[in-house]
Amino acid sequence: MANHQSSKKRMRQEAKRRLHNRYYKKTTRTAIRSLREVTDKAEAEKFFPKVVSMIDRLAKRGTWHDNKASNLKSKLSRFVNAM
Repeated sequence: MANHQSSKKRMRQEAKRRLHNRYYKKTTRTAIRSLREVTDKAEAEKFFPKVVSMIDRLAKRGTWHDNKASNLKSKLSRFVNAM
């Protein structure tokens, strides 16, 4: 358990950041899932940039690794283009 004031503060900050990250990761995963369920190409092309933006934001902040973001974006773009 934390003994120092700074380590107690660090624990509070990490808990807050963990909740923040979990919210954005879950929101992005849900958006990816809903993009994959779209059957209309025009609607998918309209929704695709929003999903890519969410993925890029997670990669920029270090929540997801850059390679994971790149793999997801390429798979989603192949999915949208193949419609």
